[in-house]
Amino acid sequence: MSPAPFATALTELTGVRYPIVQTGMGWVAGPRLVSASANAGALGILASATMTVEQLHAAVREVKSRTDAPFGVNLRADAGDAGERVRIIIDEGVKVASFALAPSKDLIARLKDAGVVVIPSIGARRHAEKVAAWGADAVMVQGGEGGGHTGEVATTVLLPQVVDAVGIPVIAAGGFHDGRGLVAALAYGAAGIGMGTRFLLTSDSTVPDAVKAKYLAATVKDVTVTTQVDGLPHRMLRTAMVDSLERSGRAASLLRALRHASAFRKESGASWPQLVRDGTAMKHGKELTWSQVLLAANTPMLLKASLVEGRTDIGVMASGQVAGLIEDLPSCSELVERIMDEARATLKALPDPS
Repeated sequence: MSPAPFATALTELTGVRYPIVQTGMGWVAGPRLVSASANAGALGILASATMTVEQLHAAVREVKSRTDAPFGVNLRADAGDAGERVRIIIDEGVKVASFALAPSKDLIARLKDAGVVVIPSIGARRHAEKVAAWGADAVMVQGGEGGGHTGEVATTVLLPQVVDAVGIPVIAAGGFHDGRGLVAALAYGAAGIGMGTRFLLTSDSTVPDAVKAKYLAATVKDVTVTTQVDGLPHRMLRTAMVDSLERSGRAASLLRALRHASAFRKESGASWPQLVRDGTAMKHGKELTWSQVLLAANTPMLLKASLVEGRTDIGVMASGQVAGLIEDLPSCSELVERIMDEARATLKALPDPS
């Protein structure tokens, strides 16, 4: 029998059993992982940025066939076909829309009018304040410990800043993998935690076993931050491939990015004009050079090589620092129940304030 629900503002907002979010990791958070997370009582988030519109529609329907629990879809707000993806979310009755970049005020309003819960991910207090003012229902705060694109401020510093600045539920991400972390996040004022690397390292994850073994073998010192994948800070496992990227000259990097842009165009079904439009949207309002925009094509293809094809010799492995603390591959159900048992035990062991 499953433990009793653990109510927070996050569980009340989304209807999930426990205040845990499985984050939307490209190439990793597909229907199998998302439905397993949802059935375990967490909020599973389907990653759509590496899917075509048609693949997203099929993936949403597959998740719905595997679970009756609430789940979400992660979107790129600056994508040229974001409107089509939002339509799928609305038409299919998806509970949550999450965003890696801040959605526009109009997009938030469109989703909320349809009854969809909007949860952008942010890396700075000012971004949280902006989306909260625009009507976002909650925010996910990722500190520098988190995997993939990341910032410099640690979760323990960023989280209380954001909690104090906004009046909506805050989900803490970056550095979480167990029940003690959940209790710590709640003590800071968060409504729950988001985890990527911990859910990647489950038996329900479709990442090849040999790649999972490399994650499990990593120590905390084996997780690094590099800007050589796409010009932006990216946390991943340090491998021979990462060392090679960091030795690459500018010309070689741009040639590789152009090849990957072409490959991603075929993978995503996007046209060159659409890629240019998306690149322009990425650049707008940010201090990105056109070289950085082009280099962004490296990210999905280098991740796919490792996380889908198992080619760690030619790909990269996004990773949070917690990879160095993870030692097993439980099912999502086992993981979530373990975390909740640890959280309850931790709360019970705290000194009585009276």
